[in-house]
Amino acid sequence: MARSFAERAVAALTPLGPVRARAMFGGHGIYLDDLMFALTFDERLWLKVDGHNRDRFLDAGGEAFTYRRGPGKVVTMSYVAVPDDVWADPRRLVDWANDALAAAKRNQAFKRSRKRRHDL
Repeated sequence: MARSFAERAVAALTPLGPVRARAMFGGHGIYLDDLMFALTFDERLWLKVDGHNRDRFLDAGGEAFTYRRGPGKVVTMSYVAVPDDVWADPRRLVDWANDALAAAKRNQAFKRSRKRRHDL
């Protein structure tokens, strides 16, 4: 039986630690511990980006994750598709995934600090 794309992505990302996939919205969220740092959708791996890694990923051929929300409205998410040449190179893929994990951690820390300020 052929493995699903999400299973292949998890296998490729195991050098990071105990990575797992959880089904969501027609794709899968990819998690390390309880932190989602990637997703799979439409047979592609999308990695978390922020101001620190977005341009690097896009300049290397990554594509921003977008979707349509109503007529004429396109929403850009904070994920970039892994280009084929990065997917084919396990070391580069893990390097990119580490950057995505760092972006997810920064985002989580930002959300926590915002919540603490709001709770004051």
